[in-house]
Amino acid sequence: MKNIRKYISALCVAAGLIILMNACKVGKDYVQPKLKLPNTFRGDTLDYFGDTSSMGLIHWKSFFHDPTLKLLIDSALANNFEMKTALLNLQISTRVLAQNKSNYLPSVNATIANGSRTWRSRDFGSGPLTKYYERKGEKARENMFVYQSQFGSDISFSWEIDIWKKISSKQEQLLAEYLDTQEAKNAIRTNIITAVAKGYFNLLMLDAKIEVAKRNVQLNDSTLRMIKLQYNAGEITALAIQQTESQRLLAASLVPELEKQIVIQENALQTLTGRLPDSIRRGTSYEHLFAESKDISLGSPIEIVRNRPDIRSAEFQLMAANANANIQQAMRYPSLNIGGVLGVNAMLPRNWFNIPGALLGGITGNLTTPIFKNKTLKTQYEVARLERDKAEILLQQKVVEAVAEVSNAVVTVDKQREQLELARQRVDNAHLAVKNANLLFKSGYATYLEVITAQSNALDSDLDLVELRQQHLDGFVDLYRSLGGGWR
Repeated sequence: MKNIRKYISALCVAAGLIILMNACKVGKDYVQPKLKLPNTFRGDTLDYFGDTSSMGLIHWKSFFHDPTLKLLIDSALANNFEMKTALLNLQISTRVLAQNKSNYLPSVNATIANGSRTWRSRDFGSGPLTKYYERKGEKARENMFVYQSQFGSDISFSWEIDIWKKISSKQEQLLAEYLDTQEAKNAIRTNIITAVAKGYFNLLMLDAKIEVAKRNVQLNDSTLRMIKLQYNAGEITALAIQQTESQRLLAASLVPELEKQIVIQENALQTLTGRLPDSIRRGTSYEHLFAESKDISLGSPIEIVRNRPDIRSAEFQLMAANANANIQQAMRYPSLNIGGVLGVNAMLPRNWFNIPGALLGGITGNLTTPIFKNKTLKTQYEVARLERDKAEILLQQKVVEAVAEVSNAVVTVDKQREQLELARQRVDNAHLAVKNANLLFKSGYATYLEVITAQSNALDSDLDLVELRQQHLDGFVDLYRSLGGGWR
């Protein structure tokens, strides 16, 4: 009875020590560092942007209006190979995170059956247990050898008590890594949306360029017929026909080049959607492709910290590095392990299940601490702290780069609007010049060179306007992405 009381008292003392040590935690909890953020984005003073809903918070299905583009983006998000890989990485992180929660529980192993036989000299077996040794035939008697048999079955367990919160810190690290994987998936999602939108806009631009080229070919055909009539009348030389034909061939040569680029762009878009090369149905207008309105604002700079996947990913990496530093610090402190075994054991098979005589049980407790590890633990802890500092620097870098990216996108969108207005005026002026040059040429007040020059200027002006329209669309998409839009 006294032994039982002593045993219970020892268990109570041990439990108290475990609770006390379990309340201890080394290292520092994560605190978000002070980030370098301006009050407003540079360029946000422009009248083009309003002060209502933030662009970065708009769902991509509300941001883009073209039905064909929406279908392409939906298909890409469902079938893109990078997205599928990111989803699998997310599942891997989920399982690793769930497994670490089980580290709070003891590990249990069962030995279904074991047996052993050891031969010893006769002198080894002396004492009360000698009767359990059996001689092995006449040769054993001559050589004075005996053997001992052991048969058993047991269940054992081992449990590491979470002193210094090592398991908790590991859980924090794995959670941060899981969230980092989630943000990596969001970043891929945003990049896919951006790439599909830009590829679609490029297709529209190439279609528009082909229309411009074909229209100029028809215009040059009309001019060439007129010049041939004047050549037959002896009013001009053959040089005029040759130069006009060269201008017509220049416009005509653009068509096969643009057709090649269209096929390449269609194949690239199909690859993004995880499909084999094929043609892509698309709209025919640049108008109303996405939400371009004065009711949209840039939002505050602090919003990009919450919205941009790359910044959120960098912060989760910092959290994981901070937790790892805590783990490496805790590795330098004592660890407590509790173990035990319960089963049956007998020297003779017939006594294996002789209960309670064959019962086997025991419990162990180990409190160990590292003393000398060739500075390995200290170095690992110092390296982990430096890695944490590196992660914080990376976070600061991502924030500064994001603010600059938004500012660049704002200025680009605004200045492209000014360029578009000037380009439209240039196109109108070039078309008027072509019309006047043809009238003057028919009246004899302009040369064929003036007509060719006017047509060449008109072709260049039309192509430049088409390219500027596409650049403006791309710039608006870049602004949407830089503000953290697209992943929701």
